[in-house]
Amino acid sequence: MLPHVVAATAVMHHGDNLLDTGPKAQRVAAWASWEQDVRKALDSGMSDDPLIRTLLHTTAAHPRLRQVVEEYLSTAPAELEFAGFATEADYQAYVDAYSLPAFMLVASLLGPDTDAGEFRAGCRIFIDGSQRLDFVNDLAEDLAEGRLGIPTQTLQRFSVTVEDLTDRRQSPGVRDLVKHQVETARASLLAARALPALTANPTGGLMEAVVNIELLTADAALASGPQLLHRSVSPSVVGSLRVMLGARRRAGKQR
Repeated sequence: MLPHVVAATAVMHHGDNLLDTGPKAQRVAAWASWEQDVRKALDSGMSDDPLIRTLLHTTAAHPRLRQVVEEYLSTAPAELEFAGFATEADYQAYVDAYSLPAFMLVASLLGPDTDAGEFRAGCRIFIDGSQRLDFVNDLAEDLAEGRLGIPTQTLQRFSVTVEDLTDRRQSPGVRDLVKHQVETARASLLAARALPALTANPTGGLMEAVVNIELLTADAALASGPQLLHRSVSPSVVGSLRVMLGARRRAGKQR
């Protein structure tokens, strides 16, 4: 299963890069060309692009992935229109429109073949936390590009302005805002610890590792606090190795 998960992750990251990199006109053109190539390959079963050929191999091995890919292709352009959020409801709509379909490229490979509704709901809880964590962890990069993933409504709650963030002010409001965003994300990730039990065994170990490494990232972000305005953080290397080795041991016992 792992090679197919890696392939789906590569497709997700490639699409994300196309949607995020460069001026909007360039991004729109790049995404349209990629989407056309993927759809053509899904219909014909052939492609000259190595990544798309890899995707075709994975969809042949796991046919249910094709529907997930088509949903992702249909919803991903929502990322092209991203310009920030006015309210928390706007953020939640973004998660439904873009983040969840993108994550399902990977997650659907790990889920059950039938009765997947509960599994998808668990994935929605996870990606809510993961996306929120990503937005606060990438503050420095996003602000430099004129983007902000924290809703204006939330900024106002903590009496923080966009200028406070772009100027990297270490005010109590900024510290409280960052802490709130990370802790809110962490609460969702903790709730998502129920997700591995909903997967199709023995793939629960992979999903458990994904959730736990995101929690390590949240711990690192919480420790960094307003320093996230200068640079993003990564999960502890030692902690990540422990997570992966633990998942490997449990998978071995299941086999």
